[in-house]
Amino acid sequence: MKKSTRWRWCLCLTLMAMGCSKASESNIGEMKKNISREAPISAVATVGMIANAVKEVGGELVKVTGLMGPGVDPHLYKASEGDIQRLSEADVIFYNGLNLEGKMGDIFVKMARARPVVAVTDNIDPKLLREPPEFQGHFDPHVWFDVKLWSQTVPIIADALTKIDPAHAGVYKSNADRYVQELLELDHWCRSEIAKIPPSERVLVTAHDAFGYFGKAYQIEVLGLQGISTVSEFGLKDVQRLVDLIVSRNVKAVFVESSIPKRSIEAVVEGARSRGHQVAIGGTLYSDAMGMAGTPEGTYVGMVKANVSTIVAALLGKTS
Repeated sequence: MKKSTRWRWCLCLTLMAMGCSKASESNIGEMKKNISREAPISAVATVGMIANAVKEVGGELVKVTGLMGPGVDPHLYKASEGDIQRLSEADVIFYNGLNLEGKMGDIFVKMARARPVVAVTDNIDPKLLREPPEFQGHFDPHVWFDVKLWSQTVPIIADALTKIDPAHAGVYKSNADRYVQELLELDHWCRSEIAKIPPSERVLVTAHDAFGYFGKAYQIEVLGLQGISTVSEFGLKDVQRLVDLIVSRNVKAVFVESSIPKRSIEAVVEGARSRGHQVAIGGTLYSDAMGMAGTPEGTYVGMVKANVSTIVAALLGKTS
């Protein structure tokens, strides 16, 4: 065989082999795709409220891993090596957005190159978001404290899961519709419960300004010792400001938060006491994190009900 003929023959065989290899890779890719959808979707969510919503929408079709458990402050949270591994292995990542997970922004950008990374607040009309002047042009991320507003995050979760697993689109939509209805009923319950407090006594004093949406939605004045983010420390002026208000308004109770050390509110209580005003710690509220798994407070609905019940009882003077 001549050299030129032999060379052409070898080239032909090489190209055929490459074609078979690509076809094989394509088949393997299709097989992997089919296998992955027979198994539950692997979803990672940052805070508990989002993880719970993904579980409600996904049901048995989605395996949800939450990064931040009870008592964890998302404003200060830094991802561990284990978190990076979990994020890297996920089919989809859900996070709040609006700078809640401020220290994880770069990680989300990197992860988005290989998988969907979904900010659940993206579809909320900016006109409905709080933009406190002290937060320098950023929106308040604590959207879940307005239950009706938080319900708007559910469809974007369903949409993200449907894009990954279109075969079960009907299941995700049905679950989403059911959960939205449950949240709207919860919103109505919150309004009726807060209405039990006389308007002049609706003053909610907490460790940081996480309850702004709650106050706006349910007509209760909210004051926090720290600002929107716990990154900034409170100072003596902040304590004095709250003490003055508590004394002048004869506030019965103030509240600690499960994800923030008690010392902040204890400083306020001591300051009021030094002015001759006795104010009680009315209980612990769940702000940036839910309760323990397996308890009612370990779900979003249970967390909201626990908060509202604690607030109502304390401001009506029904707690010791």
